[in-house]
Amino acid sequence: MQKYSHIYNVILDNMDLFNYKLRPISAIMYLQDAFARYTATKKMAAYDLFATQQYWVVTGFNIDFIDFLPYWSEEIKVEIWISEISKLKVFTDFNLYYHDKIFAKGNALWFIIDRQSKRPAKTDVVAERFEVCNELVLGEHKKFVLPQIKEKFNEITHKINLSDLDFNKHANNKSYINLAENAAPDEFKKTNTIKQLKVKFNRESFLNDVLTCTTYKTDTPKLYVHKIEKDGVSVCDIATLWEEKTDTSTIVDYPLKIKG
Repeated sequence: MQKYSHIYNVILDNMDLFNYKLRPISAIMYLQDAFARYTATKKMAAYDLFATQQYWVVTGFNIDFIDFLPYWSEEIKVEIWISEISKLKVFTDFNLYYHDKIFAKGNALWFIIDRQSKRPAKTDVVAERFEVCNELVLGEHKKFVLPQIKEKFNEITHKINLSDLDFNKHANNKSYINLAENAAPDEFKKTNTIKQLKVKFNRESFLNDVLTCTTYKTDTPKLYVHKIEKDGVSVCDIATLWEEKTDTSTIVDYPLKIKG
């Protein structure tokens, strides 16, 4: 069974300024980078697919945070593998390690898109080059279903700028997830952290598009639904489940060992 792993350090851009730890939503950026590195080993990275007029897109993430998050500058290991391949879909499962202990786990759904038709391409080449490891860390891969919403909690807007764009000149996934996190008041984020994150990307958005993120409460305490729209059309749906922070240590309490 083939898995790919890579070591990262928590950098400033991905740090929670309230406690100097990894922001839960930033875990997605490490996961996407690990996936890109993995595909590069099989000559199927984004730049490889240019030759066939194709590109990768991720349409959903599910992540559970199950242990203490690492501090700034600390090493984390991302372990990722292809867990299921269908005619059009590619699923990856993953674990994130800190001090050799899993602190987050989840899965993601990927497609290869044809640049001309904008439709999913068949996964024949993926099946030829990648070995499938059918270890499913969250159980069966299920369709994303948003929790039932109640009253509106908050609404914010954001205009896509150059720093939001990815390799394909689309708004990157982090921009959408930042919108959802920014909807939570700072006082709330000081004492609460994301326990579970579910994301479904529905459509692309581009430079100068204006996105509106509307956040709703649900019947479950601290479970919120974030609907991100462009011109009234859904671009991304996100569900965040929060819990009170149990680790009260601070950067002052932790002896950082800076390399270099």
